[in-house]
Amino acid sequence: MISSDHLTDSARANHARVVEFIDRHPRLFVLTGAGCSTDSGIPDYRDADGEWKRRRPIMFQNFVANEFARKRYWARSLAGFRRMRRARPNEAHYSLASLEQRGRIAQLVTQNVDGLHQAAGSQNVIDLHGRIDTVRCLSCDRRSSREELQVDLEQRNPAFAALDAVEAPDGDADLEDVAFETFDVPACEACGGLLKPDVVFFGENVPAERVQRAMAPIEHSDAMLVVGSSLMVYSGYRFVTAMADAGKPIAAINLGRTRADDLLTLKVTDRCASALRVFALSRPARSPPQA
Repeated sequence: MISSDHLTDSARANHARVVEFIDRHPRLFVLTGAGCSTDSGIPDYRDADGEWKRRRPIMFQNFVANEFARKRYWARSLAGFRRMRRARPNEAHYSLASLEQRGRIAQLVTQNVDGLHQAAGSQNVIDLHGRIDTVRCLSCDRRSSREELQVDLEQRNPAFAALDAVEAPDGDADLEDVAFETFDVPACEACGGLLKPDVVFFGENVPAERVQRAMAPIEHSDAMLVVGSSLMVYSGYRFVTAMADAGKPIAAINLGRTRADDLLTLKVTDRCASALRVFALSRPARSPPQA
């Protein structure tokens, strides 16, 4: 365990509460959200009150039906993906990987699409909302590399590739006053269909099989640990209600309000990396996110 000599009294108290909860519950169901990756430089969506920090992300229905919306999305993604590809795991990711290696995690479900849990060494991960490093054709379901698409987008749109932008959550970026109509979006090489990041957009359902696979370990878990999620979207909140219905304790580490505050056994208001750092006994060998 790392030294806590440099920590404030508040940080020591948070560490102690998290340690006590985890020590009492040897098999944890872990759900992580955007707050788990903010110390890796990836912005989150919501403020301390659970409200949007910026305009709501693109809706699935709009992406599919509106050619301009797709051009705008991919132009912004061209800039935003640069941050995502540079992101590296932080102490929260390494701590959870360490806990898994010690047999303390029954299942890790993440709402994030960045692949940083796998990069930190976690093996038993369900990417609830998919992965940003993979692209899917909406017509033939062919998967391809987002990295390869990035190269293609840059070659087709050199003027856009030169633009700088403020990065937003999940590989988006804030580009304003730009003529998106000129942006050239490639089609699927196999069938000519629409390409979309292999992530669950707002307004789109998480695949039922994935939800069932993520729900199953709750039965064999002693408790739930929520790491960096406001739980404002139902896709994550449903696991908390399932755990509460099973009469099992739930702890959350989050800087702001969560939708499930009244269901929590323990609430720690702290950065995820700080609250979990005590468990980063050793760092697994780092590898790049896997598609």
